[in-house]
Amino acid sequence: MSKGAQAAAVTLRCLIPAQKAAPTPPVGPLLGARGVKSMDFCKEFNAKTGHLIAGVPTPTQITINPDRTFSFTTRSPPTTHLLKKVAGDLEKGTGQPGHETIATISVKHIYEVARIKCLDKDLEAKGIENVARSVISTARNMGIQVVDQQQQQQQQQNVANDFKSKLEINPQPQEISEDEQDLPQSDSDGEPAEFPEINADSSDSENADDDADSLDDYDSDDDTSLASFSSVPSTSSNVSDFIEKATKKPDETDYYAQPPKQKLGFEATARKVRSEATGEDKTVYREIDAGYGSDSSTEEQQNATGDVPAEWYEDMPHIGYDINGKKILKPATKDELERFLEHTEGEADTVPSKNMQQDIKLTPEELQLIRRLERGQMPDDAFDPYADQVEFFTGKGKEMVMPISGAPEPKRRFLPSKWEHEKIMKIARAIRAGRIVPNKPKPPPKPAFYAIWSNTDEHTPHVMDAPAPQEPPPKTIESFNPPPEYLFNDQERKEWEETEEQDRKLKFMPQKYSNLRLVPAYANLLKERFDRCLDLYLAPRVRRTKLNIDPESLVPKLPSPRELKPFPIYNAISYTHGSRVRSISVDPTGVWLASAADDGLVRVWELAVGRCAYSWNVGEGEPVQSVEWCPDKEVSLLIATSEKQVTVLSPLPILTNEVAKNSAARADFAFANPQAGATKTPEIRYSRPNESQRENGVLVKIEVPGTPKQVVWHRKGDYFATVAGDAGSKSVLIHQLSKHQSQAPFKRSKGSVQKVQFHPTRPQFFLVTQRYVKLYDLVQQTLLKTFLPGLRWLSSIDVHPSGDNLIVGSYDRKVCWFDIDLGDKPYKTIRYHNRAVRAVKYHPTLPLFASSSDDGSVQIFHGRVYDDLSTNALIVPLKVLKYHTLSSGLGVLDLHWHPTQPFLFSAGADGVVNFYSH
Repeated sequence: MSKGAQAAAVTLRCLIPAQKAAPTPPVGPLLGARGVKSMDFCKEFNAKTGHLIAGVPTPTQITINPDRTFSFTTRSPPTTHLLKKVAGDLEKGTGQPGHETIATISVKHIYEVARIKCLDKDLEAKGIENVARSVISTARNMGIQVVDQQQQQQQQQNVANDFKSKLEINPQPQEISEDEQDLPQSDSDGEPAEFPEINADSSDSENADDDADSLDDYDSDDDTSLASFSSVPSTSSNVSDFIEKATKKPDETDYYAQPPKQKLGFEATARKVRSEATGEDKTVYREIDAGYGSDSSTEEQQNATGDVPAEWYEDMPHIGYDINGKKILKPATKDELERFLEHTEGEADTVPSKNMQQDIKLTPEELQLIRRLERGQMPDDAFDPYADQVEFFTGKGKEMVMPISGAPEPKRRFLPSKWEHEKIMKIARAIRAGRIVPNKPKPPPKPAFYAIWSNTDEHTPHVMDAPAPQEPPPKTIESFNPPPEYLFNDQERKEWEETEEQDRKLKFMPQKYSNLRLVPAYANLLKERFDRCLDLYLAPRVRRTKLNIDPESLVPKLPSPRELKPFPIYNAISYTHGSRVRSISVDPTGVWLASAADDGLVRVWELAVGRCAYSWNVGEGEPVQSVEWCPDKEVSLLIATSEKQVTVLSPLPILTNEVAKNSAARADFAFANPQAGATKTPEIRYSRPNESQRENGVLVKIEVPGTPKQVVWHRKGDYFATVAGDAGSKSVLIHQLSKHQSQAPFKRSKGSVQKVQFHPTRPQFFLVTQRYVKLYDLVQQTLLKTFLPGLRWLSSIDVHPSGDNLIVGSYDRKVCWFDIDLGDKPYKTIRYHNRAVRAVKYHPTLPLFASSSDDGSVQIFHGRVYDDLSTNALIVPLKVLKYHTLSSGLGVLDLHWHPTQPFLFSAGADGVVNFYSH
């Protein structure tokens, strides 16, 4: 047996408003947590409580079976809810039971509430008397006083007397006749006092809630009260005597014994006579004339208000006027308890009528029709939808007469004709080919008379007609009175006359005339008309379909730059030099900035304040070509290149002790190792500076052939590469600092090498020549791929931190974005600069990249690379920064990003390094 089958049924109790169950708290979560569809329960509950007034709180017990089916039972509304309604729609009970009275109700209301509670089977067995005692106890705990009709009438009379005494009116006692004294007293509603006083002094220790009923105990206070009252003996004036009197069928003689003034309608004119046949009394009414003046209900409505909208009389005591012009008062409305009892105990055989302002009782035939429609049956019970079939042609005596021969029809007559099929297919093929046009409209009839010389008739073009292109409209220069700037000067006139006729841009010389009368005849008119005729006769024509394309659809939809912040937008700090700055670099910690200038100095700047913290005279008067910080954060090493020399530097005096010690140890490791220093290239020599230079931060000097223009580090911080375009086959060198070894990876020159770059994640090496970008595998020493930018002269390169994309700048004002996995052609080509592009750079951590140019501008782009390989990179232009001035035709020479923040640094030929912030 499964685990679900062994589980027992779950019982839930809650208080739900009638006809308003919805899959919201508390019903939705209560049932949804147990796998029951709350919408199904709400539909069944609303249907079952359709006889109740909408919104009445209904105690409900729900049983959920192991197979997620459910059943539920409902009980009568809580006693406290009914008491609050009869007491005048109280919001809640009193907070001091026994000390404060907030409302007064009569014994009649107690009886009505008890009758409603007796609808529950368990309370019905206890008797209405005990239920009424429980209701009285609950009312007392809520602060509601229970009085009989006489007390309530006396209280109202006392209030009226007090009010009259305040107005100084002496009420006169009314005389009561003996007949009226014998009549039963009436309550405030004009009804006989059918319910006597109930002994409401007995009480128990029940604690009732002020404003809420228990949701799980179903009026447990009622059961407790019934148990406490079960032991109280009943008296002669108990409730049962009056219930019997109230439910006793009235005698007709009581009605006719009333005075004529208390009778209604035709009863007022009725009289008693003795029957001659039976010898007993009988009632005789006046004769009714069923004419137009009759009061019969079949002739006119009781409340004939007509078609006047009822909302016109919402705030008035009447609902209209009758035929005599008298006001028709609004009928008495029933309270909520009376409507509830009418729904539960009364027969559902009436429907409300707005015009008659009363409930109309349905006839048995109408009720039977409604019941049949509810059960999905035929409205007319005499109609049989399943009657036997009437055999009109095969019945007895109705047989069809067969042919004389009696031979059956041959089979071929029931098969489709082969020849008809071929004929139909022939017609269908002709329709598809257009030879037959079904429902072809008839041509319009030709007119009997038409105008021979009229040119208004439209010419029907041929199917293969291609209209000739129109001549271009005349330009301003062809005017007889053109503006002065369109006229030739002496030099232009001489050039036009010396140029061959077929090479002239203009076939005529523009001239100026003061008026049109002075314009001579055009000498080239006949020649131009002849050439036009030749073009129309000999030149081939092609009909070109004009593409109807929305230009906005061709523009890529890019996100707004406001959504892509942060990125650099303004110049925050400027670091001023005395000469042209060729290269800059930011250390991996983001604290120091190194710059190389033409005055031979390498400066270290503090980024936060723009202070020059340290400097070295590396070039000794010659320009320093390039600087680059080591990417290892444990050391602070800086490489600077100058003419035939590479220098390893470290600002030891401004570093912490630990970082300074690690930096010096990293540079001096190869000098302490006797096996180091055996370089494979004899032209390269490592030397150790003297003691004073080492204290100043000059750690290693390397002599190399040529003048290195670029230096780049490997990501691990041990290898670095230099590029010297004038060194021939040794233009590209790879150095190892820990072993003081250098090697030339290429035996032969690979062309004019511009830049090199290490792959950020794989052992691969990018080599940029004048027109190509080549990717090499350093382990296998093979060429992997050659990228074709399609540019004439490449100037710079940078690889994306993910290693799957790269950007290349060129001197012909373009920037190319390559996707390594996509192919060898550029994914995007960007041309926003007006002059040569000098540097391109990716941000190490953010989706940003930048390019600088000799036009003095720095352009910021958003370049997002997605992890999904099927999605191409997103490139969005963000900002153009122009804070550099041109010097000798040069603009911004180098760029560098902050390692973590959206900060950008640019070095210009004007001797200024700018710090751009967001």
